[in-house]
Amino acid sequence: MPRPPTCRSRLARLVVALLLPAALSLPAQAQNADAPSLRERIQARIAQRKEAPAAEPAAITRPGDYSFSFEHGGATRQYRVHVPASYRDDTPRPLLLVFHGGGGNMDIQADDRYYGQISQAEQAGYIVAFPNGYSRFGGKLATWNAGHCCGGARDTQSDDVGFVREVVARLKRQLNIDAQRIFASGISNGAMMSYRLACEMPDTFRAIAAVAGTDNTTVCTPSRPVSILHIHARDDELVLFNGGAGRESDKVTAFVSVPDSIAKWVKLDACRPAPQRVLSTAGAYCEAYTGCQGGTQVQLCVTESGGHSWPGGQKPRGGSQPSSAIKATELIWDFFAQQ
Repeated sequence: MPRPPTCRSRLARLVVALLLPAALSLPAQAQNADAPSLRERIQARIAQRKEAPAAEPAAITRPGDYSFSFEHGGATRQYRVHVPASYRDDTPRPLLLVFHGGGGNMDIQADDRYYGQISQAEQAGYIVAFPNGYSRFGGKLATWNAGHCCGGARDTQSDDVGFVREVVARLKRQLNIDAQRIFASGISNGAMMSYRLACEMPDTFRAIAAVAGTDNTTVCTPSRPVSILHIHARDDELVLFNGGAGRESDKVTAFVSVPDSIAKWVKLDACRPAPQRVLSTAGAYCEAYTGCQGGTQVQLCVTESGGHSWPGGQKPRGGSQPSSAIKATELIWDFFAQQ
């Protein structure tokens, strides 16, 4: 006859009963000392999220204003797009991407009171998009990683070129875009981002226009020529015409000068070294470098006043008024339309 279990044996059985299921259910990494740590697994999850393809964007079937967001580089990125009333999905349209200045955002740049971008797009019949820069503040106070400038985007090495590639790819799926007529423009840090796109995405952008921002790229080896329009006030107090750190830019970078930026692209596009005066009016002039490779052109327009601003527009934050000698928005589209 079997002996009744002792208190010690009953206790041992109870411990086994409690611990065995837990041991069997332990994750594989807990049973294998060589398995990835918790930190490694989290980092792998983040990497997977970064590499995951963005969700298919919603199709745009009619004119109007739209806003979109998607995940890129582990962050939520945004862009706005305006489709003119004349748009029909059976006819490809030019596309212009407009980049806001440092500390701004897409909503400010899309505000017709300041830059007149929507009105110009309606008049000329092109699609205009407003990407939003890198931001730690829900899209506000955004900046662009344009090389040596600016802010959080530069300091974190934000993949803004990759972001722009994805925006263009999405817009091509959302709308009927003329792939041979895609352009970029911007003000200040947004102008610098436009220069970076000319350097790194010449296969996409036929021409760029920079307002109050010079070429501060770290690397620039474009695979083909890109037309350049640069608009700058001689009395710009932030991005100095002749280079260096402006009134508020000493903690940002020593900006490349306007003459050096133009000389760089005259050489890259293999233009004739002597410019021709193509516009002369009270308070402003424009000079064009012609004979460039691939039919491209490099053009510089200078206003005598207006400071760090968009000629013909209004400053969102007040201060000295922009020059009224030329209207940058109209001048830019006229330049793009000739390319």
